[in-house]
Amino acid sequence: MRVLLIHPEEARNLYDFKGIIENECLDLEYLYAILEDAGHEVLLWDGKIENRKAAAVIDEYNPDAVFLSGRDFQENFLLEYAEYAKKHNPDTVVIMGGLHAQLCHARLQKPYADYVLKSFDFYKVPELLKLPLHEEERYDVLTDMDDICYQKEGEWLSNPAVPFDINRLKRPNRTYFYEHPDNYNYLDLPHAAWVRTAYCCPYRCKFCMRNKMNLGKYTRRDIEDVVDEIAEIPDENIYIVDDDFLFDEDRVRTFIRLIREREIRKRFICYGRSDFIAAHEDIVKDLAEIGFYYFLVGLETIRSGDMDKYNKRNELANNERSIELCHKYNVHLMGMFILDLDFTRKEFKGLYRWIKDHELKHVAVSIYTPELGLPGSEAYKDRLITDNPGDYDYLHLVCRPDILSVGAYYRNYYWLLIKLFLKAKREGVYDFLDYGTYIRDFVKGILCVK
Repeated sequence: MRVLLIHPEEARNLYDFKGIIENECLDLEYLYAILEDAGHEVLLWDGKIENRKAAAVIDEYNPDAVFLSGRDFQENFLLEYAEYAKKHNPDTVVIMGGLHAQLCHARLQKPYADYVLKSFDFYKVPELLKLPLHEEERYDVLTDMDDICYQKEGEWLSNPAVPFDINRLKRPNRTYFYEHPDNYNYLDLPHAAWVRTAYCCPYRCKFCMRNKMNLGKYTRRDIEDVVDEIAEIPDENIYIVDDDFLFDEDRVRTFIRLIREREIRKRFICYGRSDFIAAHEDIVKDLAEIGFYYFLVGLETIRSGDMDKYNKRNELANNERSIELCHKYNVHLMGMFILDLDFTRKEFKGLYRWIKDHELKHVAVSIYTPELGLPGSEAYKDRLITDNPGDYDYLHLVCRPDILSVGAYYRNYYWLLIKLFLKAKREGVYDFLDYGTYIRDFVKGILCVK
């Protein structure tokens, strides 16, 4: 069968950051390898980097099956392409998967979809493709198949989902990644290959959907196998995408030892918590020595009460100490902050002042967003100001703020972004960016909001 794997674009607006941060479609590459082993012909299309439209690819390739994967803010595109594929050919098998499908599978149960995969068990996909789409006998198999939602006589049925053991995964097929050497950059690091060593996150921060991956079951790969994979990748930039990699001290020390023993020379990006960094200066030093370039750290807040509110289980002192250590050992700390709904003009200004005072050069700020499918999101239903899933991208207000009006919140948000961009420009950070374009767009945002 000809199978088309689709990863939709993230947005059709000015803020999709194309060419700046482009994430490799690792989950689809895992599925690519599994389908190829099962004898299928596979084509991958990534809307983040493609100039061809998805509809044109469907018309040209005429797939027998389409698998679509994405996040909540890509839901509109997932449904648009699924519907187009089914209209193009009613016999096309349409399967929805990915993290959004796991958490919000009911939102994807449309007449033009055939199956929704509720787990990371991509081995289910070739099993589904064996079933005759229009014959009753397939229900004998589907009834007992975990992780699947399916249609029967116009009604959607949902089977239980089971956590997936990441050690079952084979190596991803990176053909598409290597066919696009000028893409998949992470800021100033070109062509950064994704490596996943674990599913889920062992922490339980209230705002984050990552700890709900894999049904909340944390599962990790043997670290020697991880190093073997890294050694096989010819690219010099490796993005370890776990949430988070800096968790188990012994495992991280073993990773450092193996990288040194294998004499692997690469630059690394990884997620880590500030409390781990603050408590392990020797590990930070060693990681810097073996090539760690970016630590992506959820600093989240400069207000102590927010730590408890978010169930972060951390302290502000660790944020400050982690920045000091990264400065000391020349590792770039990407500080990620949440702009809470109760922010006032004073909080926006205070956050900028804190970032400046602590000489934090790399910063990402996100508007607080009650993620679709996340426990606790129902508490915000009476405050929603949009029902468009495309707005759940951390760049838009989804809920009415506590204190400021929507317009005032946006004006303070855009003004903060302008100041951060100007600060970065003065410090020579991200010289590859067209600062002027972004700053003009942020000024336009200030002028347009009411």
